[in-house]
Amino acid sequence: MSVLQKIENRDVLIVGDVMLDRYLMGSVSRISPEAPVPVVLHQGTEDRLGGAANVALNVQALGSRAILCSVIGEDTDGKLFLDTLSANQIPLMGIVSSPTRRTTVKTRVLGNHQQMLRIDKEDTHDLNPEEETLLLDKVLSILDQEPVRVLILQDYNKGVLTERIIRTILVEAKKRGVFTAVDPKKANFFAFKGVDLFKPNLKEVRESSPFPISTELESLQKAADFLREKLGNVYTMLTLSEKGLFLEDGKGGKRYPTIPRNISDVSGAGDTVISIASMALAAGLDLETVARLSNLAGGQVCETPGVVPVDRALLEKELADTNV
Repeated sequence: MSVLQKIENRDVLIVGDVMLDRYLMGSVSRISPEAPVPVVLHQGTEDRLGGAANVALNVQALGSRAILCSVIGEDTDGKLFLDTLSANQIPLMGIVSSPTRRTTVKTRVLGNHQQMLRIDKEDTHDLNPEEETLLLDKVLSILDQEPVRVLILQDYNKGVLTERIIRTILVEAKKRGVFTAVDPKKANFFAFKGVDLFKPNLKEVRESSPFPISTELESLQKAADFLREKLGNVYTMLTLSEKGLFLEDGKGGKRYPTIPRNISDVSGAGDTVISIASMALAAGLDLETVARLSNLAGGQVCETPGVVPVDRALLEKELADTNV
């Protein structure tokens, strides 16, 4: 059995902020006479699933079943989001549509394959109590009715993962023996108490730590010890961009370098890493293998423009090549 076969065929529940990543693509050959800005000749528009929905795509790409829970708006983009989920064979049973929120859309203008502008349409306030209850009902029903073995909380600070949502879901998942993981953001950084895998990036840890943190091993270990004291988590993974990642389980961590890449777009890399790391740790793979998989998968998606899920066949090949 291959390494990737060991992590497939699992039911994975993803809860968090979802969005549409919209790309307006065209060519640039002149500057506008109206203002010193490039003129993009529009050639096409593409909508992709982003945020926690991209985590779901990665879970699927790795051979498991993704169940997504989130709140979107009762608007045109919300309907388009649901249609895009269906087109990607992701079930709709965990999605709440709210009349009081807008569906998050990140519109990127690309000229000659280069991102020139991003326009965000979103609401970032916390869910109201009624929306929280509707979402929790969805999550608890899925936990009761589906054989969920892994829960991933993907936070983009758009208001879905409130303190009540986080606390309730983690307690209920623990009762059921479900492996839990979170990719946090600053607003509720220390709310994820008792999570199995805590996976911030270096910037997020620096913003939330009372002491400076460098990429040296001793400094990263100090940060991991601080996080464990605050959260009681089992595993800590700190992603370090081009320097790879740091991973530990309370017995001393290690920094794992990544391989050189032709970086095109780092969007969505965190979604990919939390997906594969969560599934690999839940499957009982050793830390060395988890780190290698995470580095390879996260680096791979950075070589493609826009938000894309991991390519499993390519990952399998790269994993074999690095074993030589």
